[in-house]
Amino acid sequence: MVTLADVARHAGVSASTVSYVLSGKRSISGPTRERIQHSIDTLGYRPHAGARALASSRTDILALMMPLRTGLYVPVMMEIAMAVTTTARTHGYDVLLLTGEEGPEAVRRVEGSAVADAMIVMDVGLDDPRIPCLQAAQRPAVLIGLPAETAEAADSTGLDCVDLDFEAAGARCVDHLAALGHTRVAVLGEPPAVHERGTGFAARTLTGLRAAAAAHGVGLLHRPVDGTYAAVAAAVTRVFEERPGTTALVVQNEAAVEPLLALLRHQGRAVPEDVSVVAICPDQVAVHASVPLTAVSVPAQEMGRRAVERLVERLAGQAPRGTELIAPRLTARASTGPAAPALPTEDRHGRDGR
Repeated sequence: MVTLADVARHAGVSASTVSYVLSGKRSISGPTRERIQHSIDTLGYRPHAGARALASSRTDILALMMPLRTGLYVPVMMEIAMAVTTTARTHGYDVLLLTGEEGPEAVRRVEGSAVADAMIVMDVGLDDPRIPCLQAAQRPAVLIGLPAETAEAADSTGLDCVDLDFEAAGARCVDHLAALGHTRVAVLGEPPAVHERGTGFAARTLTGLRAAAAAHGVGLLHRPVDGTYAAVAAAVTRVFEERPGTTALVVQNEAAVEPLLALLRHQGRAVPEDVSVVAICPDQVAVHASVPLTAVSVPAQEMGRRAVERLVERLAGQAPRGTELIAPRLTARASTGPAAPALPTEDRHGRDGR
């Protein structure tokens, strides 16, 4: 590995002169500086990150806090992480990935060390315990997610936030189904652990679903569900027992998509003739499902890219810009159609699905 001493010998100067050029702490003549830069380029020297941090108080590293908690769909998290990493590189930054469930302690560790210049925080909960530490930190931070029910409340934290408008996404699903004549809709939501933690995106989606259902006069039933076939089968069986007139399902749980479609086939329920299905998921999940799904896209790459761009602005000295919500985009595919007519037996028993 090329060292600073190697550069000094190649350029014919002292090691301290090379150090001064790298740190900018002392003025060095133009010809000498050019000779040292030529040696750096020729030898392929890369300053040690720790030494660079000591010299300039900058590491050119961004910390990405992505706790891998129970119930999260890891492929989406990793897609966001990849977008963060590739965007950071275009701005000259590397990314340090922190996956532990340390909460405020992880923020304190980054803030109290020279490990990174700034932080991107994922899996944000309502009343997230990391928020006070981030507000007090000297290093800037951007959240992928909202620490509150609304954008206005999130703005009051003084932090930058980027996310899909999940409340509008939930409403968009119901709007689409109501336009097709569906009046009895069930929601297969994120796993129970996600709701128990108060994860913001799940709560906001449910708020949007319920508001749109009330506006359209749609009966709505919500069931959190793990993504296994057994869990999905139990939830769907219960839905049709409790609400036999259900004609549409909304799925906000990527892991549950294929188990659900397999179960409906096994039960002899055709999609969309008997049951329509709408998902909130990344496009690749919707397009490659066994029945191409009508879906509101989760723009994982765009969320990661925008978060890094916000952070680069902050590192350049700009003030926080508050909350940025990405408008939802619903694409109709083969999984939704007009509501199936109610069965005569349901009418005789007065089951209205509400």
